[in-house]
Amino acid sequence: MKVSHYFEFEDHVTGGMAASVDHQRKMFDRVGIEYTTEPTLDADVLHCNLMGPRSVWYARRARKAGVPVVAHTHVTAEDFGDSFRFTNALAVPLRPYLRRAYGLADRLVCPSEYNREVIEGYADVPATVVSNGVDREKLTGFESLEAEYRERYDLDPPTVFMVGHVIKRKGLETFVETAHRMPDVDFAWFGPIDRSLKGRETKRLVDEAPSNCTFTGFVDDIRGAYAAGDVFCFPTHEENEGIALLEAMAAGKPLVVRDIETFSWLDDGEDCLKVGDDERDDGTAASADETDARGDDVSGFIQAIDELRDADRRAELGEAAAERSEAFSLDAIAERYRSLYADLT
Repeated sequence: MKVSHYFEFEDHVTGGMAASVDHQRKMFDRVGIEYTTEPTLDADVLHCNLMGPRSVWYARRARKAGVPVVAHTHVTAEDFGDSFRFTNALAVPLRPYLRRAYGLADRLVCPSEYNREVIEGYADVPATVVSNGVDREKLTGFESLEAEYRERYDLDPPTVFMVGHVIKRKGLETFVETAHRMPDVDFAWFGPIDRSLKGRETKRLVDEAPSNCTFTGFVDDIRGAYAAGDVFCFPTHEENEGIALLEAMAAGKPLVVRDIETFSWLDDGEDCLKVGDDERDDGTAASADETDARGDDVSGFIQAIDELRDADRRAELGEAAAERSEAFSLDAIAERYRSLYADLT
């Protein structure tokens, strides 16, 4: 079996999508799936990771040639908003475009059950849930970097941390406001800050963050983030899965997450602490902008972080998270791709 495993704009896209593609190829190597990274119909399956115009063109040709098409649903209009500059405006036309693009596939691959439910509104195509997984080997030896990275960014334990691109959708306002209201705790966000791609509000939040809230920018060895951080705080409003969260779990870090549907598989109080969005007076959930602007959810994050000042409680939640993460290892997931392709061919 040979797979054309194509990632359009591969040289330009970073973050979770790029990590997912890297994980997929490592899983192929584990189970002996032959693949090329070029788009071609000289393959048993065409697997597109980003349905850009070139991928759509190849998908149409593949269907005519009888080559099964797999489309990964990394991108949704829901996940696209509040990300980078202009993405809110682009999210509107993105939905009908994705409906047509995903509709060309014979099978959709969704990174989570939540993502699969969202995608049901896009295309009437069979969908298979396959986690992005966590590359445990990538974290090997992270503990040895603790002293170096704490000194580099002047961080004292227990440090509250986040990993990923600095974007509003991931709960930037909540993260900064929580730091404002907990001046005796160090907060650190490890991840790129490309100001040319950020909106005005994102730049303001970063520039006006309190002195105990550090934005590191690009980190040369991401293991340092998991070494220096003690409590992984993920106040994201929308997420397809969250590879950084899986990495934090594999590193044995306790989680504080917003109680959104994406994380419904996590057990509050057992392998994480969940903070719910407050509701409006009419009983409906407050929007991301409303919640962050009022700061209503911040008190919940403060309460959860306060609970994790206790080292024993951190260790308890971290151990449970690490155990739960074993089901997301690349070795545990790899066989699903062999089964998926075999089913299509």
